[in-house]
Amino acid sequence: MPPPGDAAGWHTRLDEELTASLARSGASSGGVYLLPSDEDVLHLAVVRSLPAEFIAPWTRIALTAPSPVGDALRELRLVWSGSQQDFARLYPRIALTMPYHFALAAAPISVDGRRLGSLLMMWPGSRPAELETLERKQIAEVCDRIAGLLAEAEAAAQPITPPTRPRVLPVQLDAAKLPEAAATAFAERLPGGSCGLDLNGRITFVTDSACALLGAEPERLLGAIPWQALPWLDDPVYEDRYRAAIISHRPMAFTAKRPPDRWLDFRLYPSGDGISVRITPASDGPETTALPDRPRPTPVSRAGQLYQIMHLAAALTEAATVDDVIALVAEQIMPAFDAQALALMSTEDGRLNVTGYRGYTAEEMARFNKIPLDERTAPMMHALSTGAPGFYGSSEELADAYPQVRQVTGKQAWAVLPLITSGRPVGCCLLSYGHPHRFAADERTVLTALAGLIAQALDRAQLYDTKSRLAHGLQQALLPHALPTVEGLRVAARYLPATRGMDIGGDFYDLIRLGPSTAAAVIGDVQGHNVPAAALMGQVRTAVHATAGASPDQVLVLANRLLCDLDPDLFTTCLYAHLDLAAHRAHLVSAGHPPPLLRPPGGPARTLEVPPGLPLGVDPASRYPITEVPFEFGALLLLYTDGLVETPGTDLDEAVADLAAQLDRAGPDVEVVASEIVSRARLTGQRADDIATLLLRAMPPPL
Repeated sequence: MPPPGDAAGWHTRLDEELTASLARSGASSGGVYLLPSDEDVLHLAVVRSLPAEFIAPWTRIALTAPSPVGDALRELRLVWSGSQQDFARLYPRIALTMPYHFALAAAPISVDGRRLGSLLMMWPGSRPAELETLERKQIAEVCDRIAGLLAEAEAAAQPITPPTRPRVLPVQLDAAKLPEAAATAFAERLPGGSCGLDLNGRITFVTDSACALLGAEPERLLGAIPWQALPWLDDPVYEDRYRAAIISHRPMAFTAKRPPDRWLDFRLYPSGDGISVRITPASDGPETTALPDRPRPTPVSRAGQLYQIMHLAAALTEAATVDDVIALVAEQIMPAFDAQALALMSTEDGRLNVTGYRGYTAEEMARFNKIPLDERTAPMMHALSTGAPGFYGSSEELADAYPQVRQVTGKQAWAVLPLITSGRPVGCCLLSYGHPHRFAADERTVLTALAGLIAQALDRAQLYDTKSRLAHGLQQALLPHALPTVEGLRVAARYLPATRGMDIGGDFYDLIRLGPSTAAAVIGDVQGHNVPAAALMGQVRTAVHATAGASPDQVLVLANRLLCDLDPDLFTTCLYAHLDLAAHRAHLVSAGHPPPLLRPPGGPARTLEVPPGLPLGVDPASRYPITEVPFEFGALLLLYTDGLVETPGTDLDEAVADLAAQLDRAGPDVEVVASEIVSRARLTGQRADDIATLLLRAMPPPL
């Protein structure tokens, strides 16, 4: 254990554990992500055998984002991808920016269910695609050791916290088998030229013959990045070969033309600490390929910050709402460009409104809200009116350009990006820094390109939000605003819209007071998730209300005839229950609806066998048999739609059994129980179907 006050010692132990684990497993690279107790964002604490530039887009990953380390920790399971095809299928957004051959494992680091972080390990794509049982066990043991280390550090009041930037561990090289002079002489005797690159792409060794072939002096090459030192190598395809070799650990090759007309072959041989490069005159015309029998990756855009464009573009295609856009922009752009604050503003009714922000306080943002668009004294207005972004690297630069603008946020540098799509301004993105920041030419280009992607996503999301608000308003108008009070009955209802589509559907519920001790409970599900489905739902509710009080079977018979006459090309499932509280009985009829659950006073909960007739609107001659069951004081009756129990990958019988077990554990408060029933559905994230529930408890009369 590190001595008291030696917090760095704990970080050293974490680094050593990662290094030893990678060596034992044969992994080529890896890292440890930590989850601060007050955040839902994973921070990369330490990484080995990967350049810092490669990992820049993934130093911080939201726990809810689709990613191997996020999924592993959120679901407390091992995530394994044994091939490029697996990775593209599981994580298409990330795979777009990493079209290389590698295997990957991500595993949760936790103690007693408490989530602490994730372990990431990567292997060359040449390893077997399947993970053996012993390998899985070894990975789990590594995670347990790291979890124990984190717990020890916390118990010693020296918790291991993620640094501002992840530690990139250097690779410890073995002692050279030959003296340096002898090794250099050996390389010089080989045909062609030789050079070495470190993990960051910088030249660490170059022979005289390589310098002659490249047409540059050693002083110009050593310590430089090839595609920066040699303009004729400044091509994204060549840099991509280097990246492919580093990540996949596969030899790669390409042919490049040295002006004016000399073609050179480059062969890249990667290892854990860098790349050895052989350079020889090309025997014939240009080619860019992997070594024989090696599939080459598809060329991608320039690495580094240009990779960020691809990553954000892929992410924004999945952003449906304005909140989604704000979250993605904050998660992707702020860490990639080392910014401390961000504000997204949209144009509406001739004014600029703050849509969302990070790194600012509400008070600071209040002064930005409702700025008239005809005001030409602010950088946001200038950017929107001209379409040109503004970059201000210091407070002095901003003051020179806009002396009348008061600087009240304490920020020291700004990028003001107009959001324009189809020639129309839709908003503005303000990226801020807590320190002076020089915006290089490449950085300005990338940020300008990102602004175009954000503008399209924001415009699309605003339209979606508008439609969703209208649809949600219609849905709420058609559902009952309040359920009537019936003596001897406690009732609670819940409705959750589908998370895909327009958030509108045909699920409905209702409670109708028939007399002093009688009531009717109804729940139904109209086929579809659109405005016609919601409209038909309103008609079904009207039909049930109009006939409530008749025999339960006749209520559904009459509603069915109405829907058949309307011929809406949609069918409706429905369950109707006539409750006689004085007689302690319930009479139920079903039109193809999931059967309800009943928990008698002594338990346990069970599924009621209610013979189903055809759904409403299918056959005008349908009949609906009545099922009579006891409904005594303390009994709990649950009516629900299929969205509560039918989810992809879930066995229906098991889901219903779990629901019955939940009713067995339920307390006396129906409102609490109703919330608990739908809480699990909320946690599943994406729901393809609506959910409606109606919970009824028979109560003894007051004394």
